[in-house]
Amino acid sequence: MSERVLTPRNRGFLFLDSHPAGCGQSVADMWQACPAPDPAGVPEGDEGPVALIVGSSAGYGLAATLAGLKRAGIRGVLVSFEKAPTARRTATAGWYRTAATAGLARGLGRDLVFLNGDAFSDAIKDQVADLVERRFGGRLDHLIYSVAAPRRTDPDTGTTYASVLKPIGRANRTKTLLFDDQGVPEVREVETGPAEGDDVEQTVAVMGGADWERWIDHLDGRGLLGDGFTTAALSYIGSPLTAAIYRQGTIGAAKAHLEATARTLNERLAKTVGGRAVTSVNGAAVTQSSTAIPGIALYTGLLRGVLGADTVPPVHQLAALWDQLTGAAPLALDEEGRVRLDRWELAEEVQTAVAERWAAATTDTIADLADLAWFRAEVQRLYGFSVPGVDYTAPVATDVPWPDDTH
Repeated sequence: MSERVLTPRNRGFLFLDSHPAGCGQSVADMWQACPAPDPAGVPEGDEGPVALIVGSSAGYGLAATLAGLKRAGIRGVLVSFEKAPTARRTATAGWYRTAATAGLARGLGRDLVFLNGDAFSDAIKDQVADLVERRFGGRLDHLIYSVAAPRRTDPDTGTTYASVLKPIGRANRTKTLLFDDQGVPEVREVETGPAEGDDVEQTVAVMGGADWERWIDHLDGRGLLGDGFTTAALSYIGSPLTAAIYRQGTIGAAKAHLEATARTLNERLAKTVGGRAVTSVNGAAVTQSSTAIPGIALYTGLLRGVLGADTVPPVHQLAALWDQLTGAAPLALDEEGRVRLDRWELAEEVQTAVAERWAAATTDTIADLADLAWFRAEVQRLYGFSVPGVDYTAPVATDVPWPDDTH
């Protein structure tokens, strides 16, 4: 097993390697940060609800996995798409986080199976259905869908669609936050051209509700949806400050399609299994997906500057979602049938304060307006760096195996 001393090497917010020990410690830290339930409310061992989490290795999907373990005692199948270590590169961070999550689940006596593959493919859907049928009594209680991807191949047609991050109708100029190689911040204006041709349709095909509905079709076709089955797709609305590129842009069109799909699925599941389908609108967080969106890095740093420790981390939000899905807390929906876990972010006084800082943000003022140390550390922690308690001077084994227990 190869051992190396790993230091962060990055191009902007993208890091070339990931740190296995740091990724493992970040999973342990998220587990500790997740609020503990009433012990009497968590089923033991093989009595826990059977869950499928699609997109389980990063961001809100990882938070859903850990919160589901702690708050609901889930067992079941987790799907993600990660790259293995090679002679030149470490594995992706999600690979190491998955290994750590598997170790945590084993220690708890929870039966979780981790699949690595293309969640859009019917082959993975068949593999999941076989596992639910053979290993988990043929009944699925919950499905959480948390997929962010640049492209999707339609299994029926073989057509590959590509998503884009563009405004609709006209170009958008926005402030954005960058760091140079020495970590010096710069606030810069960038312009993103408008969607053209079939950009909107392509993005909706990737990030809308088509694949979520296909998962339900696949599982329902095999008779695997239990009575009272619930499913939630994770979504985001965000601030007016980022609306042109996000909620009113191509990705926003995909989110609107996701929410329309939830309404369709909700009517269907209510009739067939007495179930529910919802979208869960989560609050802002530093994720590998969000850092790619113009303006989001600046907005998130300013939001943290306003809220400080009152920022609600993903694992706390997903703990609240699991409580609602399992009936431990009432299902609280807005007028469009969405679970809203972002109210702390979109409170009027918070958005007013962030907007004032946004207007005042320049390269010269940004250090006083945003929590830059927190933001930079959060980005590094996505790849296992800057995690407290990890010795980054020590060699670490990078050839960590995928947890393979599909029998």
